[in-house]
Amino acid sequence: MNFNPKNYKWFARPPKFTKRMLFMMGGVLMMGFGLSILRDINLGTDSCSCFTQGISSFLPFGFGTCLVLFHIVTLCFVLKLDIGMIGFGTLGNMLFLGYISDFFKWLWSVTLPAGFFEGTLVRYVLLLPALAVFMVGAAAYMSSGLGASPFDALPFIISDHVKRLPFKAVRILWDLFFMITGTILGGDFGIVTLLCAFCLGPVIAWVQKKLEVLI
Repeated sequence: MNFNPKNYKWFARPPKFTKRMLFMMGGVLMMGFGLSILRDINLGTDSCSCFTQGISSFLPFGFGTCLVLFHIVTLCFVLKLDIGMIGFGTLGNMLFLGYISDFFKWLWSVTLPAGFFEGTLVRYVLLLPALAVFMVGAAAYMSSGLGASPFDALPFIISDHVKRLPFKAVRILWDLFFMITGTILGGDFGIVTLLCAFCLGPVIAWVQKKLEVLI
């Protein structure tokens, strides 16, 4: 069964809570690691990160802080519409993902040669591994069943109110909206952005089925 945050109560502690917490924290760490490389190879990011990059160009804050601020705004809608979607995974993603990505991005800048990510061969060689790490991390954090980030939770809420559209369609439209808006604002747009907009949901759902047997 695919993860649906509506199946869990606010900050619930379901069976195998410790293992779920490890899944969630490991998933967020993997997402931040993969995202740091995606940001450096400049071939696009997921729609949420693309939008965050766009708004960060207008604010005197770094990527991590802008991502937290964006999540705080979307969290207000989730709290109003369905507080049951909030959990430990919500906090783990919204408070730490951006800063983990910033940390690894800084680490690459001080350990790797200058211009390392600028080579065409390096960029395309790292593309699929970085994207795979990001997607598997997203699947792990969602499979934990400890809540979703506000950005991930809102499509579920919209889907509940728009009965004529399946959740997958709502999620794709949601991602496309923030992808387009983020690109207009100056976010990093590329092949990764398109792949995430159309494939992230289905890929995560498939990986979840493989991971859920461990929980």
